Amino acid sequence: MDLPAAQAETSSPVELMSLRLMREKGLISKAEYESALHDLSDSTGQLAASQESVVFGRWATTLYGFIEGDMIYDTTRSLIEVPGGTLIARAGTATSPSSAGDNSRFTFGVRNTRLGIRMKAPEFHGVRVTGTLETDFLGNQPGVQTGPYPNTTNTTLPSSPYTSEGAYLTNPTFRVRHANLKLETPVVDVLFGQYWQLFGWGPVYQPNSVEIQGLPGEIYARTPQLRISKTAKSDAVSFEVAVAAVRPVQRDGGLPDGEAGLRFAVNSWTGAQTNGSTGSTVAPLSIAATGLLRQVAVNQFAVSPKYTNNLTLSAIAVDAFLPVIPGTKENKDNSFSFNGEFSTGYGYADMFTSTNFGVGFPTPAGAGFTTTPTSVKAAFFSPDIDPGIVTYDANGHLHGIQITGWLFGAQYYLPGVDGKIWISGNYSHQQSANSHDYGFGGTPLYAQDWFDVNLFFDPVPAVRVGLEYANTNDCYVDGIHSINHRGQISGFFLF
Repeated sequence: MDLPAAQAETSSPVELMSLRLMREKGLISKAEYESALHDLSDSTGQLAASQESVVFGRWATTLYGFIEGDMIYDTTRSLIEVPGGTLIARAGTATSPSSAGDNSRFTFGVRNTRLGIRMKAPEFHGVRVTGTLETDFLGNQPGVQTGPYPNTTNTTLPSSPYTSEGAYLTNPTFRVRHANLKLETPVVDVLFGQYWQLFGWGPVYQPNSVEIQGLPGEIYARTPQLRISKTAKSDAVSFEVAVAAVRPVQRDGGLPDGEAGLRFAVNSWTGAQTNGSTGSTVAPLSIAATGLLRQVAVNQFAVSPKYTNNLTLSAIAVDAFLPVIPGTKENKDNSFSFNGEFSTGYGYADMFTSTNFGVGFPTPAGAGFTTTPTSVKAAFFSPDIDPGIVTYDANGHLHGIQITGWLFGAQYYLPGVDGKIWISGNYSHQQSANSHDYGFGGTPLYAQDWFDVNLFFDPVPAVRVGLEYANTNDCYVDGIHSINHRGQISGFFLF
C-alpha cells in the first residue's frame, strides 16, 4: 500500500534505534546481536544492548564509549595515570636524598576518555561483516620536560622534542585502540586489524578496578594481527579455539609472532562481572589457556654490528572466571565472583603495561665519546629491539628476560541495590628469575607486589563513580623495597 503523500515526503530511510530494538524488529539476527554485545562489552557492558545505532536499511553504525575524569594521589613521584609495571622510585637516604622517592604527586586527568564506532553490513548468506574503530587520548606524545630547555644560543642543551606538564595532561594525543574488520562465517571467524592480543584472551578476564588498565602484572596489550577462530556453542557450554599471526615484537623481525588458545565456558553458570571500570555484564564460568611463540634477531653486541643473533622465545598463560554466588542480567544482587591469571615465559614483557624490570644492555667495547681537536664523535650500541625483551651478558651472549606472574581478583555486588553498588579487590605478583644478572648501569627489579580495593556506585543510569586505594611494593635485586600508595577517584559517563 502506498504511503499518503504527506507521510511519504517526511519519511526517512535513516532511523535511530537500540541494538535490542533492532533484534526485536528482526533487523539483526540473534548471532548479530550477540556479536555486537561482545564487541562493545569491555567499554559499556550491559548498556551495549541499549546503545543507539544509526540504521539505514540493514546497515547500522553504533557510537559508544565513555567520558572519564580522574583524580589521583601518589605518595611518590613515580607514576602517571596508567601505572602498569612502572618502577617505583627508591626512597632517599641521609647521604643520598631522592626528590622522586620522598615526595608525592597529585594528578588530574581525562586522557582515558574513550570513543568508538562499530559498523555493521547486512548479513549475506550467513556471513556477518563488521568494522570497529575505537580510540582514546592516551597516545604517544613527547615526554614532559621542565628544564633545562633547548634553545638556539646554547647547543649543549637537549634538542629532542618535549612538552610541558600542562600540555601533556590538557592537550592529550588521540590514538587508535582498535581498528579491525571481522568476518563471522558458518565455518570460521576471521579478524584482521588491531585488536586485543590473543595471549591472555583479552578482554574477557580483565580485573575490575578504578585504576586505568593495564594493572601491574596484568596481561594487557593490543596489536595488529590476523586471527582465525572457531566457536562451538550450545545452551550449556561453549568451546572456542583460535590461532593468530601477530605483529612481531621487533619491527625488523622476519616472522610474525604466533599465538594460539583454547577457551571453555559453562553458559548455564553465570555471575556478575565488570571488566576494567565500565564493562559491567554477566559472564559464564570459563577457563582459557593461551601460548606465545616468537623469534627475535638482535644486532651483534658491538658498536658497529655486522650480523644479528637469533633467539626463540615463548610464554604461556592461563586465565579463569569463577562465579561463586551466581548472578543474572535480571538480578546481580549478592553475586560474588573470582578471576585469576597466571603466566610464565621468556621475552614477553611487552604483553604487560610499562614493564621492563629495569633491565638494560651492557656497553660494548668502543662505545662512548671520542674527542678530537675539532669534533666530538659519539658511538653507541643499538640492539634494534624494545627494552625488557632480551639483553646480552657481558660476554656477548643473548638471553630472554624471564617473567613469572599471577593476578587474582574478586567482585561482590551488594544485596538490595539492584547491582548498583559493589566492591572489588585485586592482588598481583611478578618476578624475574634472571633480572639480577643484568644490572648494567642500574639496579634491576626482582619482584613487584601490588594490591587494590575498590568501591563502585552507579547513582543514575549512564553515570558511575569509583574509589580506589592501591599499594605497589617493588623489591629490587639488592633487597631494597620501594612502596607507593595511591588513592584515586574517577567519574564516568557511559554512552
